[in-house]
Amino acid sequence: MSAIRYDLGADQILTLTIDMPGQSANTMNAAFRDALTETVERVRADLDGIRGIIIASAKKTFFAGGDLNELHQVTRDQAREFEAMVDGLKGSMRALETCGKPVVAAINGTALGGGLEIALACHHRVVLDDDRIQLGLPEVTLGLLPGGGGTQRLPRMIGLEAAFPYLMEGKKVAPKAALKAGIVDDLATSADELISKARAFIDANPSCQQPWDKKGFKLPGGAPHHPAMAQKLAIAPAMLKQKTKGCYPAPERILSAAVEGCQVDFDNGSRIETRYFAELVIGQVAKNMTGTFWFQLNAIKAGGSRPQGVDQARFSKVGILGAGMMGAGIAYATATRGIEVVLKDVSAENAEKGKGYSEQLLAKKVSRKRMTEDQKAEVLERITATAAADDLAGCDLIIEAVFEDSDLKAKVTQEAEPRLIDNGIFASNTSTIPITQLAEASGKPENFIGLHFFSPVDKMQLVEIIVGEKTSDDTLARAFDYVLQIGKIPIVVNDSRGFFTSRVFGTFVNEGIAMLAEGVHPSSIENAGVLAGMPVGPLAISDEVSLTLMQHIRAQSRKDTEAAGGTWVPHPAEAVIDQMVENQGRKGKAAGAGFYEYPEKGKKFLWPQLEKLFVDQEKAPQVRLQDLKDRILFIQAIETVRCLEEDVLRSIEDANIGSIFGIGYAPWTGGAIQFINQYGLRDFVKRARELAEQYGDRFSPPALLAEKAESNTPFK
Repeated sequence: MSAIRYDLGADQILTLTIDMPGQSANTMNAAFRDALTETVERVRADLDGIRGIIIASAKKTFFAGGDLNELHQVTRDQAREFEAMVDGLKGSMRALETCGKPVVAAINGTALGGGLEIALACHHRVVLDDDRIQLGLPEVTLGLLPGGGGTQRLPRMIGLEAAFPYLMEGKKVAPKAALKAGIVDDLATSADELISKARAFIDANPSCQQPWDKKGFKLPGGAPHHPAMAQKLAIAPAMLKQKTKGCYPAPERILSAAVEGCQVDFDNGSRIETRYFAELVIGQVAKNMTGTFWFQLNAIKAGGSRPQGVDQARFSKVGILGAGMMGAGIAYATATRGIEVVLKDVSAENAEKGKGYSEQLLAKKVSRKRMTEDQKAEVLERITATAAADDLAGCDLIIEAVFEDSDLKAKVTQEAEPRLIDNGIFASNTSTIPITQLAEASGKPENFIGLHFFSPVDKMQLVEIIVGEKTSDDTLARAFDYVLQIGKIPIVVNDSRGFFTSRVFGTFVNEGIAMLAEGVHPSSIENAGVLAGMPVGPLAISDEVSLTLMQHIRAQSRKDTEAAGGTWVPHPAEAVIDQMVENQGRKGKAAGAGFYEYPEKGKKFLWPQLEKLFVDQEKAPQVRLQDLKDRILFIQAIETVRCLEEDVLRSIEDANIGSIFGIGYAPWTGGAIQFINQYGLRDFVKRARELAEQYGDRFSPPALLAEKAESNTPFK
């Protein structure tokens, strides 16, 4: 069965319906390429009897794009062969585009990546007017570029400057916005109208040619050599480097492919695109990002960490204890997904203030026309702000999000838990305190679990699910279902102090502060963080967390460690934190002063006194940037291996996804464990031992890592 159905009607209009056998979505795999080649040959043979061509889809989506299974496996040795394959595929698309007959894309569903590129190769594009449909070229988010002509056709259609957000940022738009941008030409209200409008275009345009194939074509907005455009392009690489910090080759190659390609004819531009595309496909960054953001993320969302044999749960009423930033954020995330929420605090005033947070976020959506006033009111009606515990009656899940104090958490647990429905779940949003320890306050520890959200909840996608010693598989499965129900990404970890994300995050901020203790200039520390690929530097994020909270968490950890008969080993960062808080009165951003100054007007900046207090003027200029970057990435990767070794982490997928989405670990690496794999196990261990000699035993490779290096076996 061919992947493309060939239906030539009595009216001489040919409908090519893409319908990949055995797949829920159409992709550019070998079967599609073979079918397209056969189809083009048949079109050439029948051309005299064809008035026009409609390209349609038999799937719910129009076309999903390239086959990432194929792309992920291409090696450097196969680069030339890969280029020939890509050029062959594009040659078939080009043959239809230049056949002289009108070719229309009837876009019935989402068209991303290769799907949109097929549509761009048509002379006219009609799309269903459905806000659920997305159109775009998101390849850059996987470390790739649009290799099916996207870097050449889109700029020739809408201009270089207008095309850049779609090409270099992966911007996706709904049909109305795509029409306004000039990416599609018409909207249809139904499937029948979609085809009738496609036929009408063919009737009105008996012969067709792309604008760029006509003599005298001029690029919209100006060609690269046009004075106005040349001036903008002169600074584009520098602006791009400022965004990528040199960690992401894809946006740079996209810029090169688009600009260089638009200075030559289309066919040569297409060849330029193919070569940059092949370079990225065989490169390590694309392998890292595709492996994690596509394969591993999809495995998690498909329930890879969810216990089997438990019926899927749907939640209708969720209670939240504590209406601070975290509780208010969880309430918003839950209510916007259609779930009734009871937001409880010690006073009705506090609870209403927490509900007000949702009102602010929703008002912003209304102002941006992403929601109506009626929809906003519907969401707010689902949130009951209260100080009465009795209002929690009938909840099938209660989440406590109170201050990080064991005694307080025990108190609210015992007050609220009896209000749950039979077999309801009680969850703690703690970021550090062991779930098994907190479950001691529960009457049903088998129904007690950790749900660690990240701030701000409305933006952060990850939820770390923590399984206590007595947590049942049934409870875990239902907690997993809740996280998916509210549109978040669940990772599952076993219990320990700090779990996975907080433990690893702690190594990041502590390492940055330890550098300051050694006399390294704070600007060097912050620059090293962002140049390594972290979203912000360790000192800036420490201020966000607050130095007093870091002290409190340390005190609780020390107390529990010593109570269990252990010995607390001070970290070099502790003395700096104590000096900042106790001697300098600088507690973090919320207090208005930390490692940074926070002026009422203007941007924050590093507190000038840091240099006087901590910087070693002789040593600071001698510090190697690569050492600082390595310390930041290595310390987190090493702690992640410790979490695997101690069975805190249950899978490599959870390790990689959790490190990126929860901690902000450099996305270009594919995650903390993938960073080790791509670095090379033996090289990583060698470098870790060098860092241990220079900076302390915390860099010493754990036994599991040393064993893997000995056998040169990657983590899988």
